[in-house]
Amino acid sequence: MLYTARLERKVCISESAQCFHLEFVVDDVENFEFIPGQFVSTVAMDPRGKQQTRAYSIASASRGNRFDLCLNRLESGFFSNYLADLPEGATVQFDGPLGFFLLRSPLTDSIFISTGTGIAPIRAYVQWLFPEDGPDRSAGKEIWCVFGTRHESEIYYREEFETLAARKPNFHYLATLSRPDASWDGLRGYVQEHVARIVQERAARLHQPLPIPPVDPAIPAMELKFDVYAYICGLNNMVASVREKLKEYGWHRKQILTERYD
Repeated sequence: MLYTARLERKVCISESAQCFHLEFVVDDVENFEFIPGQFVSTVAMDPRGKQQTRAYSIASASRGNRFDLCLNRLESGFFSNYLADLPEGATVQFDGPLGFFLLRSPLTDSIFISTGTGIAPIRAYVQWLFPEDGPDRSAGKEIWCVFGTRHESEIYYREEFETLAARKPNFHYLATLSRPDASWDGLRGYVQEHVARIVQERAARLHQPLPIPPVDPAIPAMELKFDVYAYICGLNNMVASVREKLKEYGWHRKQILTERYD
């Protein structure tokens, strides 16, 4: 089923990366329900009259009939440019919600890892766990949000996450730059380096061995439960690098949830 979404607000949140935050309203429904981590598939005709579709992770928690997207303008990307140029008040058709990049239940300590617009589903997780106008759903679990990019001007939603980290002691926000200038006094390097430190420090604090002992093969896959999960969203190279780093620590593949967008 196709819905129609009206663009209510558009903000360029990084001029250097040409990244846009878009807020949509689905006027034909009272509630557009979705689960954090899901995506919508947008539909439009290109200049040749051919129907194009493009999936975008929803960058917000469910709130009435509204949802947000976060996307970069791409030189050769029809849909990203189409949405980046969409004027406020215009509409776009979409299908959804779709996808299974969802928080595991019951909630555990969690490491959210993203680069670029891979922050979108992570922002949805965080808004759902720590709503501004509702009860905290984190249950006191330790939540790490590790975001990597090249330059300081490309740290998307920085103020939002830093404000939350200052307010919630169990939410830890780590932004790291791979190409910082001399004035940057924050973390440097790639996300997998900082994820490794989180895993090591957590294991030491809980007196857990690393690498983790193998899972008992007699336990059916559907019954496997872990005390910590990683949720990784970004380009394939980053996703693969973080996954391999976690495997070095003995993490089971079912502890590592991924979403790639290239």
